[in-house]
Amino acid sequence: MSGPALLLLYGSQTGTAQDCAQRVARQARRRRLQVQVLPLDQYNVANLISESLVVFVCSTAGQGDPPDNMKSFWRFVFRKSLPEGSLCQLDCAVLGLGDSSYPKFNFVAKKLHKRLGQLGASMLLPPGLADDQHDLGSDAVIDPWLSVLWDKVFALYPSLAHVIPLSEDQPLPPTYTFHFLDDATEEPCDRLRAPTQPPVPSQGQPFAARVLFNRRVTHEDHFQDVRHIEFDITGSNIEFAAGDVVMMSPQNASEDVQQFCQLLRLDPEARFTLKPSDNTAVPPRLPQPCSVRHLVESYLDISCVPRRSFFELLCGLSSSSQLEQDKLLELSSAQGQDDLHSYCNRPRRTTLEVLADFPHTTAQLTVDYLLDLFPHIQPRSFSIASSLKAHPHRLQILVAVVRYKTKMYKPRTGLCSSWLAALDPAQGEVYVPLWVKKGGLKFPTEQHTPVIMVGPGTGVAPFRSALQERIAQGQYANVLVFGCRSQSKDFYCRTEWEQLVKAGHMTLFTAFSRDQDEKVYVQHRVRQNAELLWDLIANKGACFYIAGNAKDMPSSVCEALKEVFQQEGGLSTEQAAHMLDTMERTGRFQMEAWS
Repeated sequence: MSGPALLLLYGSQTGTAQDCAQRVARQARRRRLQVQVLPLDQYNVANLISESLVVFVCSTAGQGDPPDNMKSFWRFVFRKSLPEGSLCQLDCAVLGLGDSSYPKFNFVAKKLHKRLGQLGASMLLPPGLADDQHDLGSDAVIDPWLSVLWDKVFALYPSLAHVIPLSEDQPLPPTYTFHFLDDATEEPCDRLRAPTQPPVPSQGQPFAARVLFNRRVTHEDHFQDVRHIEFDITGSNIEFAAGDVVMMSPQNASEDVQQFCQLLRLDPEARFTLKPSDNTAVPPRLPQPCSVRHLVESYLDISCVPRRSFFELLCGLSSSSQLEQDKLLELSSAQGQDDLHSYCNRPRRTTLEVLADFPHTTAQLTVDYLLDLFPHIQPRSFSIASSLKAHPHRLQILVAVVRYKTKMYKPRTGLCSSWLAALDPAQGEVYVPLWVKKGGLKFPTEQHTPVIMVGPGTGVAPFRSALQERIAQGQYANVLVFGCRSQSKDFYCRTEWEQLVKAGHMTLFTAFSRDQDEKVYVQHRVRQNAELLWDLIANKGACFYIAGNAKDMPSSVCEALKEVFQQEGGLSTEQAAHMLDTMERTGRFQMEAWS
């Protein structure tokens, strides 16, 4: 390809920013640009001073944090020692993916745009601030933003003026070519084995941890199945502290793998190697050679709800059925996003189910496009619910199994939670590849600093770890506010909490929302115990933590806490808000919420 080289760098937590970066790359290739797409943690940031054209695509994680695969870049680019004009050769743009229901909407994109300008980069256009909450989703911002971007790029490079873009109905060449092996007798290299003495486990080299137990901890007639699972991490070199998280990559269900292979007429036992095009690397998580079964079971996310990009690609590969092609064209167009939402997002239709709905197109698919069409399975994170000091060589989690009905015939299920729930160590040894990373919650090490923890539902998991760790160190100033639906149905760790209360190692407040006519939530318990909480915070320097579902609970607890400051401390509304802000800035107020 002729034309200037475009570097696309993305910071992605769940794969959305990666998908968006790849979509931008496809548009660039159609315009005859040379393109390289990389996650920010795989790019040598010191080379940025010699780049000429870069587009950054980044999401905002948690409470205004950069995604995990952007953190080292983030630390580097915000070094105070960087000269102001160090990026004066660079033309660039920033596209942010966010959700305006969060207080720090697109914080990372806004801050990065400003910082790149401070370092002398020429910003081609204002940052794109895509919003999941928009009626048309992120594309309402992304589509017009990209249109302006290409105008700016073409104005910057007059040599592109006479370039004829590749038409939308011409498929781009695949990123990889599959080379199938004749010899199937060779020992497959993709079996999961318990390792001997590995380095510290990571995503590239996880530790195969044996499942020791997998127990349901909700009542059998309760609507939700929640599991308490323990893993043996002996010999793993894994260390963790309270607030850290365990990561794992789930597998697709065997019946889904079988259906996928049947639809695409693939032999699951066939083995292949990948030949990448251009300077693309083979995905590090895929062994070479690899079996089709391993690819589909452990790498391709065939159970996710497909994005618009899936239909764009599928449309370009479809030619046999005019009816199917028209429908794919509609679903991949900007005007068809309402229909796409009704067809995919609302009923949570999976990519596998979409393939079954478009049989003529699916029958035409060639294996070489699989890695372009399907995103790879993203690792899932779980707050660790145990302490190494209390349970040496063990790691425990609390998992709410996701299962719900839509208009689809089959119930919708969470890929990872369903996979974990089905692991039964009573049927033989079961291993899960996992690794640990630092979490967002940090607990005080000072002997007498009290902690107040608000953790409804499985949000209590990191606080169980913290309580075990603190009590093992003789730190007994612990307050836990726990909430669930019913004392008899989903009161997790009840016996453990009652023993700790009896021993004088913690104070417990419970909110069982459905056990009485009037609903009672954790924020009500915060208000009702205002005098105690104010004394701990104002006079004893307590730290306050919230963990759990991101929907309404965190903001409701924050409002209750500000009311405590007003009621007990005599503060005004503004003073109470300022006090909470100060606590957050100094690490005395921390929150970990997930959707």
